[in-house]
Amino acid sequence: MTSKAPVERSTDVNRFLQEIEKHPLKPIGNNRLIFALDATASRKLTWDLASSLHAELFTAAKSADLAVQLVHFGGFNQFRASSWSSSPEQLLRTMQQVRCLGGMTQIRRVMTHILNEASRDQTVKAAVYIGDMCEEPMAEIVNTAGQLGIRQVPVFVFQEGSERYATEVFRTIAERSGGAHMPFESGSAAQLAELLKTAVVYATEGLDAVRRLGTPLSKKLLTQIER
Repeated sequence: MTSKAPVERSTDVNRFLQEIEKHPLKPIGNNRLIFALDATASRKLTWDLASSLHAELFTAAKSADLAVQLVHFGGFNQFRASSWSSSPEQLLRTMQQVRCLGGMTQIRRVMTHILNEASRDQTVKAAVYIGDMCEEPMAEIVNTAGQLGIRQVPVFVFQEGSERYATEVFRTIAERSGGAHMPFESGSAAQLAELLKTAVVYATEGLDAVRRLGTPLSKKLLTQIER
């Protein structure tokens, strides 16, 4: 007796495909931005500030398709990268689950992760890194930044404070990748919001759109990007 199982399986597959056509998944944005932060213990206040500004990333993108991936490190060798998020609410939920823990910086891992993502996905347009310190050798970090520059994936480094060695590393990351390095005042929501907006506008609309912003901070960033 001939089994009808293959026919039934075929029917199930067709039914499944019909359901997908009726209810397609929401596409992830065509412009992808990696949002990386130092989540060691000393960064708690800045993490809370960045969380409060998460919506700025999507507001700045306006009608452009934007997806954001959250990357952070903290504690003993803890390093996390979220899935790509296309909504402010989803990104905020992810950020609210993170706890800042004491530990060493892992900027080299951040840079390597950005490079890996950019290597397999050409829609990764830029990365933002927010931190205050660097406790690692510079060479490997900036070499990876140079590879990002070749791929035209700029890193925008927003530095809280002015620690000398971190400034040197962060400035070199920006130079090698084709991005920008900009310090901001601790707790300055307005300043950080404007920096994030400028980075998103660059990632989604390009240099001309940044020029049209015409703000003092965007002009400072432009002088670095166009060097």
